[in-house]
Amino acid sequence: MGINRDKPDMWKADIKLSVDLYNSWFMQFAPKAFRETRVKTAKQVEFALHSTANLTNVTPKLLKEHPRVLPMLRMSTCPPIARDRLIGLAGISKNLVNSMEDAEAPRIPPRMPSDQLDAELVKIGAIFEKMADPDIFVWLGRQDPATDSEVARAATVVADRLCGAVSDPIIRNAQEKRQLAGISAWLQNRGYTQHVAASGVKFNQMQPGTYSFRMNVQVKMITDKGEEKLVNIPIDAVIMPKSATKGDFPLLIEAKSAGDFTNVNKRRKEEAQKMTQLRSTYGQKIRFGLFLCGYFDSGYLGYEAAEGIDWVWEHRIDDLSQYGI
Repeated sequence: MGINRDKPDMWKADIKLSVDLYNSWFMQFAPKAFRETRVKTAKQVEFALHSTANLTNVTPKLLKEHPRVLPMLRMSTCPPIARDRLIGLAGISKNLVNSMEDAEAPRIPPRMPSDQLDAELVKIGAIFEKMADPDIFVWLGRQDPATDSEVARAATVVADRLCGAVSDPIIRNAQEKRQLAGISAWLQNRGYTQHVAASGVKFNQMQPGTYSFRMNVQVKMITDKGEEKLVNIPIDAVIMPKSATKGDFPLLIEAKSAGDFTNVNKRRKEEAQKMTQLRSTYGQKIRFGLFLCGYFDSGYLGYEAAEGIDWVWEHRIDDLSQYGI
């Protein structure tokens, strides 16, 4: 028997409860998460303004040393410039812009010839100095330097623009953190302990009664050339049941949240693809499920059920026990 995928008569009521839970959390905590991120971002913007002489001197040297200022600079223009628009306006390399705006490790492409790099960074600086928004950076074009209050105000406006452009990931990250905290509390109340990652310890070598978050699991992948290789895929929660014996696989859980019905149906194939990769690598005994909160409609649930994927609703977290944990 399944946990929820084989009970479509319950889906409608569960969808409503799930939406209510997400909306309650959003109203109470999302503004706080957004404000905290905005404050942090405003400090980063102030640093960027200081480094560019308050946007009057955007030099190649600065961009080389601090490539992460590029998204801030794009939000400093009138109108704000999208990534592809900057590439077209400045006539520069897409690889350069994408590398400088890499979410995990912003950097200058190491193999780009230095003369080409300098020329393209000069073009970037010229675009921002020309298009800087005078209604935000009120000191531009006057002789008096910017005051501290003017810089702080401008930094907050640009931070608002930046956070607005990435508001969904901010909310999604805060929600995921809350979901994983809920799973952790549920497991610890039942005597589980959090696994301390150790070098060389694979997901299926965890001790019974332990769990881990955001753990990499290796799966087989076929390249464009038809070659097989191993790649890491991240799993939100990996739980080794207390009853596990040698050779058993842990339960793999993906924490999913959504603030509207549209996006989940765009992303519903992601879980099926992950399930396919896991089973093609480890066989049918691998267990993979979802932990859902928010806007997941019958179309999404039906698709996942047809792919053999089960789920637990956050508003009924005790269903996790049906996995034998």
